[in-house]
Amino acid sequence: MARVSLALLLGALLACSAAASFDQEFDITWGDGRGKIQDGGRLLTLTLDRTSGSGFQSKHEYLFGKIDMQLKLVPGNSAGTVTAYYLSSQGSTHDEIDFEFLGNVTGEPYTLHTNVFTQGQGQREQQFRLWFDPTTDFHTYSILWNPKHIIFMVDDLPIRDFRNLESKGVAFPKNQPMRLYSSLWNADDWATQGGRVKTDWSHAPFAASYRAFRADACVAVAGGKTRCGASVGTEGAAGAAAPAGDWYNQELDLTLQQRMRWVQRKYMIYNYCTDPKRYPQGLPAECSMQQ
Repeated sequence: MARVSLALLLGALLACSAAASFDQEFDITWGDGRGKIQDGGRLLTLTLDRTSGSGFQSKHEYLFGKIDMQLKLVPGNSAGTVTAYYLSSQGSTHDEIDFEFLGNVTGEPYTLHTNVFTQGQGQREQQFRLWFDPTTDFHTYSILWNPKHIIFMVDDLPIRDFRNLESKGVAFPKNQPMRLYSSLWNADDWATQGGRVKTDWSHAPFAASYRAFRADACVAVAGGKTRCGASVGTEGAAGAAAPAGDWYNQELDLTLQQRMRWVQRKYMIYNYCTDPKRYPQGLPAECSMQQ
């Protein structure tokens, strides 16, 4: 009897650590069949052609969490295409945490675009070149969102840390649960070289692939409450609450701060905090306080 119980316990632990099934965690919301869940729920693909793109959203809403997804982006001539991967609430005063991947002509690098919206206000863009080709293999793109930080990571390497500076008058997303969304769409009016390079539809359909979704998060449940402590796709006994994971209080230690600054020095190509022409009344307050 003890051996059976131990086997069941080990099986449950392995199930919690495994990547969640796309069937269980996401709905394909648009694209008329251009989005597909495959390989028994382990792979999701989005496609874009001249008629339409496609997209999906999470079944759950999260209020803080560590979200990981592996993506393989549109290969070859991807100019004009955007693969968006982001958390967002709804409404005119929504909060949002963005990864967007802006395609390019063959041989030219993708642009990784990041942004943070609070109460409907964005304009906090930072853009990067990636230090690898994101089209030849899967790479992990992560959002760590807790009450003190929003940390963007690529293959566990931090590239941006938006800190909670509410005490200094800077708004921070902390009250609105957000779903995870992703879409592949045509944005050739602005995406590649400011819209100068248009989508070449002779290369369509364009495709992006997703796998290994994980969310260690506080999930919004009935009554405006949240359930923390369990990986998404698992339920605690009778919905029992549990403490959130280490991510809830996680900050970048000195080593990770140094690595983030290295990425920013070598690969950042745009930072709203160094664009005074955009802000004739002065740079946003957080620009003098972030790091």
